[in-house]
Amino acid sequence: MPNLKLIRENQNLTQEELSEKSGISVRTIQRIEAGTSPKGYTLKTLAKVLDVQESELTDKSTKTEKVSEEEKTPVPQEFTIDYSKIKIVNLSSILFIVLPPLNILVPLILAGIFKQKSTLVKQIVSVQILWTIVAPIVFMLGIFLKLGRKFTLILIIAIVLSNVFIILRNAAEIDKNKKLYCRLKFNMI
Repeated sequence: MPNLKLIRENQNLTQEELSEKSGISVRTIQRIEAGTSPKGYTLKTLAKVLDVQESELTDKSTKTEKVSEEEKTPVPQEFTIDYSKIKIVNLSSILFIVLPPLNILVPLILAGIFKQKSTLVKQIVSVQILWTIVAPIVFMLGIFLKLGRKFTLILIIAIVLSNVFIILRNAAEIDKNKKLYCRLKFNMI
């Protein structure tokens, strides 16, 4: 069963309701649910209306179907999403904020140990990679402005606290809505 149908049904929408919300014809929605991959405008629009990432509509390995207890079939270990483990992967970055390469490596290692390779984990690591790239650039710009030692200290604290906020806010959002609050529209891994 294609992902669009699973996501649409999980949100209790009919094809007609999705068509009205998105402006995409019912026939196009039917084609996508039959197996045609959405592209371009259609993909972006459906992802926005359904509040999912574009990759969730095209990635065949993602399972988002809500199934009653009697319909459940065993799912291989590698495809199960354990949000408590994903939260641990996210929170592991906080221990290594001052050692930037480790705030990327430790979550990757934990994701491998926990066998969590979902788009959520990729987003967590991507956010840390981006922060690791941007933080030194901001710090160097602050130094070049030559505003004094107090400003540099405040800048360092602000940079570190920004990452603490991102990590804690994402952990709260994983608990609450099973998604990230601070996420990128692309994956770096």
